[in-house]
Parts: sequence; structure tokens; C-alpha cells
Amino acid sequence: MDLYNELMQKQKELDICIKSLRKTGNDYAEAYTNYRIKLSQELVKLRDEGMPVTIAYDVARGKQEIAKAKFNEISKEAIYKANLESINAIKLQIKILDNQLEKEWGNAK
Repeated sequence: MDLYNELMQKQKELDICIKSLRKTGNDYAEAYTNYRIKLSQELVKLRDEGMPVTIAYDVARGKQEIAKAKFNEISKEAIYKANLESINAIKLQIKILDNQLEKEWGNAK
């Protein structure tokens, strides 16, 4: 019965991680959108000021506000990807427990 309880616990953990993935995915999408909007606004501003397009992108990305937005995006992406990996690890644990449970109950017949 311990394997069964452990399997049920892992399934609860998986449900929690999946719900969390929705939030972290949304946070990542918002951070990405925010970065892209700020970057495009800065690029338009630099172009209007007469900066050559060839260097405007590098200059814009070096601005503190843009760099912070990019950092935020990268951080949110890392959290999102870590959550995906956690889900995959829990799914693997569930599969292992399920196989162990099947072997025990299969031998009981």
C-alpha cells in the first residue's frame, strides 16, 4: 500500500506543478512582451534621433531599462523551464512507481 500512497502523492504533486506552469508560463509571456515593447520603443526613439540602424539595436539593449526587462524575461523563462523539468521528473517518478506497483500486484495473482 505504500507504493500506492506514494503514487497518489506524486500525482498530487504533478497537478500542483501543472497549475503552477500556467502561472509561470503567463509570467514568462508577459515579461517577453514587456521586453519586446520597450525594445521596439527605444529603437524607434533612437532611429528618430538619427542613430544608424546598424548600431541602434546594440545601443538600445545596453540601456538600463531595456537590460532589466531582458533580465526579467530570462529569469521568467528559466523558472518556466525549471517547472517543465519538474513536471517531467514527476512523470518519470510516477511511471517508475506504477511499474513497481504493477510488478507487485502482478506477482500476487
